[in-house]
Amino acid sequence: MREKHDFPGRQSLTSTYLDFRDWCRQLPKVELHLHLEGAIPIPALWELIQKYGGDSRVPDENALREYFRFRDFPHFLELWIWKNQFLQEYEDFTFFSAGVAESLKAENIQYAEAFFSPGRFKQEGFDTARMLESVRAGLDSVSGVEVALIPDLVRDLGPEYASGVLDEISELRSLGVIGVGLGGSEHTHPPELYTDVYRRARDMGLHATAHAGEAAGAESVWGAINSLEVERIGHGIRAIEDADLMRHLAETGLPIEMCPLSNVATRVVESVAVHPIRKFLDRGLMVTVNSDDPAMFGNSLSQDFMALMTELSFTPAEVRTLILNGIWSSWLDPDQKRALETTFTRSATWLETPVDHR
Repeated sequence: MREKHDFPGRQSLTSTYLDFRDWCRQLPKVELHLHLEGAIPIPALWELIQKYGGDSRVPDENALREYFRFRDFPHFLELWIWKNQFLQEYEDFTFFSAGVAESLKAENIQYAEAFFSPGRFKQEGFDTARMLESVRAGLDSVSGVEVALIPDLVRDLGPEYASGVLDEISELRSLGVIGVGLGGSEHTHPPELYTDVYRRARDMGLHATAHAGEAAGAESVWGAINSLEVERIGHGIRAIEDADLMRHLAETGLPIEMCPLSNVATRVVESVAVHPIRKFLDRGLMVTVNSDDPAMFGNSLSQDFMALMTELSFTPAEVRTLILNGIWSSWLDPDQKRALETTFTRSATWLETPVDHR
């Protein structure tokens, strides 16, 4: 993996009276559950759509934003695949990755561990190494943010296909590949199918996370823990349905990559006001907050934190705790985590006391 880790620690120009919105935006942050393809800024995606002849269903950028309104989780997956048709050349991967990195920088997200799904594009004839090289070139073109890569093995494609992708990415560590993930149709492809694939990934020295407890219940989280031996759980909100599982998560400190506004957008929960994240935190679980597919959901990481403050009465101190949880749940080494924590906690915005100006 690249030895960069300089964490510039940009200082924001703040006042004593920052409101919640500006404070959340200017805070230094990390992101552990972000899909690059779901974070393509709308103007960049619109440019790609026009490049390849357009689509009558989205005649302009506003229509594209409105098109990303989801009936349910399967509908979200359908549109997630739909937009991928507008990535047809390697230069497109560099283009959109640079756009994603710029959006992270604008949010003062200084470090991210982001998913990318090479298997989806390998089916269309793309070479995995060239794709990742193209993505890396785009990400590295933007200073002030570092992005490590977690190839999503995409459970919908089956364990044999995932195993083939794993073989390819195992040789690409120099491009910032640090682990594997498992997204897709959790409700039809349980984690147990990928036991052997994840064992091989761990043997290769790769870290491991998996989406679980989002579109399927607590049994999916147990499967990710027991069969895949993951180091983090993506989403995990339906662990709340199993008291024994909640106790296990609290006792082990297994990090949860929670994505509140994503869960509302895909109708997994009705609203942030009824999201179980407060219960997870109050019961001592290792909770992190992430944006998931922000361009598709119309959110940002700062808006997720803002929603927690305004709809679930999270305090500034709790928001700071969630951000520090993200640092310590990352796959940086301990010295890098300590350095990043120091950078964050010494920043001007971190020390501010925001005011609710609503």
